[in-house]
Amino acid sequence: MGSSSSITSPSILNPFPPQFSRIHPPPSLPTPSSPPCHRRLVRRGLPLPLASSSTDFNFALHDALESSGIDTSHAREARKGFVSQIKGLSDIERETSISINRGVDLGKTALYIAAEDDSLISHSSVPLPVDAFLERLDDLSMGYCSHYNSSCRSSRENFLESIEKYLYVRKGFRRSMAENQAEPRALYLHSVLTHRSGSALMLSIIHSEILKMFRMWGLLDFDVEIFFPHDHDGLPRAYDKQKSKESDQPHIMTVQMLLEEVLSNLKAVFWPFQHDPADSLFLRAADAANCVDRFNGSQESAYQLASAKAAQHRLERGVWTSVRFGDMRRALSACERLILLKNDPKEMRDYSILLYHCGLYDQSLKYLKLYQDAKRLSTDSISILEEEAVEKLLARLNLIAMEEGWSQPFYVRNFLGNNSEPW
Repeated sequence: MGSSSSITSPSILNPFPPQFSRIHPPPSLPTPSSPPCHRRLVRRGLPLPLASSSTDFNFALHDALESSGIDTSHAREARKGFVSQIKGLSDIERETSISINRGVDLGKTALYIAAEDDSLISHSSVPLPVDAFLERLDDLSMGYCSHYNSSCRSSRENFLESIEKYLYVRKGFRRSMAENQAEPRALYLHSVLTHRSGSALMLSIIHSEILKMFRMWGLLDFDVEIFFPHDHDGLPRAYDKQKSKESDQPHIMTVQMLLEEVLSNLKAVFWPFQHDPADSLFLRAADAANCVDRFNGSQESAYQLASAKAAQHRLERGVWTSVRFGDMRRALSACERLILLKNDPKEMRDYSILLYHCGLYDQSLKYLKLYQDAKRLSTDSISILEEEAVEKLLARLNLIAMEEGWSQPFYVRNFLGNNSEPW
């Protein structure tokens, strides 16, 4: 592996005693020439500048649940943790590969996502133990060192291959074959650390965090990239960046891309309107709200309409969570966090249609207007059908706002009740 003086040292076979962890790194370890990674600063107890939180956007989910008598204190704390990680990310840091990222602690961010969603559905008096799962992530890196041997020192390729064998063979991590609503646990880091089966995104986070720790400890002294698989069964693999090819470029996952993919997958899995996967999520929800004109009378269109109305009836009856039909609360939380990433204005549109189905019309109108303002600056293409649905929804929300008694503050209405329209 080129100049490998740090690796040939006998201490690398067991570089520090078991009592040391990422919280208290051993003082004798060499410090890399690059700046210390963000996690090291966080885990040593230095204060984080908490972001101005989601209240800047006046998001609806937590307040609406509180108005229904549901304690959201754990969910709010997890959201603050998520915001604290993404706040202040520069454009350069957003486009940085996850294998060299130092702007955000991806492991901790993914666990904050899991912690919020867990609190939304469990209503437990005890929050998801983020620190405990971070320790479990640390233990993976620590465990490799005890299995490190001289054969790994022969080349950079052998070193990276030994990490893959440790992660995918010895520790048994594998790619989940069902990245859909049948196995949503594959999309949450704490579950993947427990069951050792997960999506390519979660495995990429684990792999990148191990590499980050090795770089911090001085074990890794060359540039590494992670090859992200776009097929259904490939595994994320590390390779020497000096030997990268042009064809590897589409398989490099940046910080922004990874966070968006994680949240978009959760949003799609828990979207309450699961009919017609050929349509966008927005159109599926717009169908249920009778905001989409279907110009053909085919049996397929009749089925789509029936499925959409069935989803609407479930929501009206207060059935917000279903194995086959999504989960409104977690869909809303995914939308809110995607909006916080400030990348795609369509997230505000999708959030608006969900708020409409929840009967939160004032908030729905607000975010639909924000979407219309933002899309003027966007170059993304938008289908005619989607734009027509937006205009119909906007007209309907404006009419609702004019009706006496329907412009009261959004938190007055019961989030879990039957919020029918005024007509």
